[in-house]
Amino acid sequence: MWGPDTQAVHAGRDDLTELGVHALPLDLSTTAPLTDVEAGGLAYERLAGGGVPAAGASTVYQRLWNPTVGRFEQGLALLEHAEEAVSFASGMAAMAAVLLAVVAGGKPHVVAVRPLYGGTDHVLATGLLGTDVTFVSPDGVHAALRPDTGLVVAETPANPDLRLLDIAVLVRAADGVPVLVDNTFATPVLQRPLDHGAALVLHSATKFIGGHGDAMGGVVAADADWASRLRRVRAVTGGLLGPWPAYLLHRGLATLPVRVRAQQDNAAKVAAALAGHEAVARVLYPGLPEGDPLGLVGTQMAGSGSLLSLELASAGHAERMPAFVRLATHAVSLGGVDTLVQHPAGLTHRPVAADAKPHATMLRVSVGLEDPDDIAADLVQAIEASR
Repeated sequence: MWGPDTQAVHAGRDDLTELGVHALPLDLSTTAPLTDVEAGGLAYERLAGGGVPAAGASTVYQRLWNPTVGRFEQGLALLEHAEEAVSFASGMAAMAAVLLAVVAGGKPHVVAVRPLYGGTDHVLATGLLGTDVTFVSPDGVHAALRPDTGLVVAETPANPDLRLLDIAVLVRAADGVPVLVDNTFATPVLQRPLDHGAALVLHSATKFIGGHGDAMGGVVAADADWASRLRRVRAVTGGLLGPWPAYLLHRGLATLPVRVRAQQDNAAKVAAALAGHEAVARVLYPGLPEGDPLGLVGTQMAGSGSLLSLELASAGHAERMPAFVRLATHAVSLGGVDTLVQHPAGLTHRPVAADAKPHATMLRVSVGLEDPDDIAADLVQAIEASR
């Protein structure tokens, strides 16, 4: 078995030599030729029912299958130690597909461990997709289970306070109910939730997997049964990942380990610099001693990641600060090569209920690949200029 860095470079590229190409091919076809009506109908039935193309059979229509998308899914599945992966147009489309599959399975109750990404929290809280949610803290999972509970949802590191959850403990508390872990912040470079008992792993691939802020997508890694259920939802709802973003996301896998580790090194230095600043009330980062009370870095996680949050003395100061950055960009999203700063309570977590919303004093920083001294200096000058 190749090492993980080698896998990242070569994952999903097994057929390139056979095709006679070195770089990833891009297939933009929206439809595929059919040999005859019967064969075409059988291929359609197989794909619409959640299957994968039979050898030599037509792929019929891009909504059902695309080889560029399929290669990306194979690559991500390999990195996550999953049997299969299914990709979607965005991270929220991926989450929506999971929830629709759960509702279709007849167990619409979801136990959700807060904090979560604001979009996930919002779609669960509204019940828009037919789910009934109970929000809990990590120690409340087992008590919240019901006969109709079909899913437990969690995120670690959590968005936006970087709280870490012990996945194995969470799985035990779920008592056989499938656990979905949003692994967007850690990526498979730092954490593989399936190895700790989770049933599904979700990524907003727009973030670290793409890594350059120019491709949107979502992906779920799971076993073959879950993958089939999700492909069936994707086929009928049309929330598919297109071939061009799939090509960019697959290309991003090759540099994912290098980027994640370099950004993590930068984040550790930036966190240390900000932790000593008198205008910063608190820095939230798993790499700081107080940021990993469960001792999960080095066991469950291979590192601390490149996201950090900081709390300033007042909400007004936190709301003003992003306007003063010069090197960093005031923008939502994360995981790109450049540093981004945003105010979660006012933006990504704006729809979250007041009692679960991040403190208005908090800012989230996605640390990029710039010189860490430059990143720290820019954040410090912004903090000071915005007082």
